[in-house]
Amino acid sequence: MSQFLHQRPLHSPLSDPYPISPRTLASSQRPMSLLSRTTLLLLLSLLVLLGVILPWFGAPQFMFPNTTSSLAKWRDYTLAQAASFVAKNGTVIVCAVSQPYLPFLNNWLISITRQKHQDQVLVIAEDYATLYKVNQKWPGHAVLVPPAPDSQTAHKFGSQGFFNFTSRRPRHLLHILELGYNVMYNDVDMVWLRDPFPYLKGNHDVYFTDDMAAVKPLDHSHDLPPPGKKGRTYICSCMIYMRPTDGAKLVMKKWIEELQVQPWSKAKKANDQPAFNWALNKTAGQVDLYLLPQAAFPTGGLYFKNKTWVQETKGMHAIIHNNYILGFEKKIKRFQDFGLWLVDDHAPESPLGRL
Repeated sequence: MSQFLHQRPLHSPLSDPYPISPRTLASSQRPMSLLSRTTLLLLLSLLVLLGVILPWFGAPQFMFPNTTSSLAKWRDYTLAQAASFVAKNGTVIVCAVSQPYLPFLNNWLISITRQKHQDQVLVIAEDYATLYKVNQKWPGHAVLVPPAPDSQTAHKFGSQGFFNFTSRRPRHLLHILELGYNVMYNDVDMVWLRDPFPYLKGNHDVYFTDDMAAVKPLDHSHDLPPPGKKGRTYICSCMIYMRPTDGAKLVMKKWIEELQVQPWSKAKKANDQPAFNWALNKTAGQVDLYLLPQAAFPTGGLYFKNKTWVQETKGMHAIIHNNYILGFEKKIKRFQDFGLWLVDDHAPESPLGRL
């Protein structure tokens, strides 16, 4: 504290060039000396008190410059630094989040913590509020890749804001692959019920899940499914695992190209998933692709709507995706109805605690 707060020197009574008389001077000197000693002790006590209490109650930034430097640190934190910090066994688990979705982030993190993989999580913050909030609670686990899009509201599926938000994803993932890490991407409207890593068998380039709700046999093929009515497959872009191979990088580059070819417009309200499917379809002959088992990675259209199938596959589910439903509150309600909204009763289990 002493290096930030400076006390003005106390003036001695002897500095008066015109004392009234020696007697007057002598009589006034003792109480002033006593007063200055008491004042000094009080000031020192106050400084100690300020140093202990104010940091906890939000002291002004000019008194504690460390606060500003801390924010600057996270603003300058790079994706390479962040990935290096969180990577375990060469693998990073990634999500992309803006401030409105922090409750979903916390819910997802609780489920990952229960599988003991939380230390591998890297939150790609899509606004500075999220960057600072996560790193305040969980230092080093959030990074922002400039420029941050306008994402102060929960963007609706199909909106331009949603497109701008999700279209940044393949660039982030490609960067991590180029750094040499395996990367698992999840949307945060997911919940882990089991450890998904045992399902990532073999040494394929890209692993993904089917977005269709039709029931597949338990021993279904792991090849890329055939195209649907629109000439492309219906693979979900919300759960992807990749190894840092040339094939995986090729898919990400093609995904970026497809997003540029099919940008959002009012007439055609694009999102990132069709572009991902076109990228898979157009690189299938050059890349080793692997469809994950439906019983372990069901779409929301199957898990939340087919009670018979859920009962028949009980104990096989690894990651549940809360899709096939639109709306922030509706997703929360559905999670609550199925006992998968964990933040209300289990927030202390999250690395972020209660937000």
